[in-house]
Amino acid sequence: MSDPTGPFLSVRGDARLTVPPDYVILAGAIELSRGSKAAAVRAAAASLDRLTADLTALGAVALGVETERRPLTWSARSATTRVERDHDKKTGRYEPTGQVIATVTVLITVRAFDTLDALGAVLAGHEALSVHEVGWHVDWDNPAWPQVRAAAIRAAIRKGRDYAAALGGSLHNVEHIADAGLLGGDTAQYRVTSGFLASAMSGRVDGEPDAPSLDPVPQELTATIEARFTAAGVSLTEG
Repeated sequence: MSDPTGPFLSVRGDARLTVPPDYVILAGAIELSRGSKAAAVRAAAASLDRLTADLTALGAVALGVETERRPLTWSARSATTRVERDHDKKTGRYEPTGQVIATVTVLITVRAFDTLDALGAVLAGHEALSVHEVGWHVDWDNPAWPQVRAAAIRAAIRKGRDYAAALGGSLHNVEHIADAGLLGGDTAQYRVTSGFLASAMSGRVDGEPDAPSLDPVPQELTATIEARFTAAGVSLTEG
């Protein structure tokens, strides 16, 4: 650390940048009920096979380490079963109906946004599938990240100059540039403000084969840094 010629000035720099999303994740579930656990599981497995076959026809591949950034991927995250219950008007309780529900959660990741309409039509054709969340995201290595981080540093320098000028001096030296929290305070650093849309692609309506069209939601990248400067020529003498 250099020898200060004046007081330390510690500031925080914030910057925001809006960019197009890199990918969208559609989170959904296949859910079917049957008279036994085995039958429910078989029905859910068959429905999943039909779905993945249709996705494959669109060029999709199973998600894996080597396929993470392919244009279209899918993954079956979990499979569960539970006893179906319904409200009994006589007892006022939720009683077993004699059916068993099998659920398979599915995540579909899309990077090729020009396939969204075709994908929507495919998903709408699967009655057992419900899409309950659509989330737009930016990659951790998106080229805009260095831009917003640099903008946060420039914002800190401008703020430091304002403080120094208010004291009758100027910035002399940079002592620290750090992620927020490393010089004390909270731990907020870099964030993405994501857009989430509820999806209506839960089934095909007779006579209306087209699914709702999804529009990519712009993402706001936010960077916050902390900076510490030394100031020169500071005077507290009133003019």
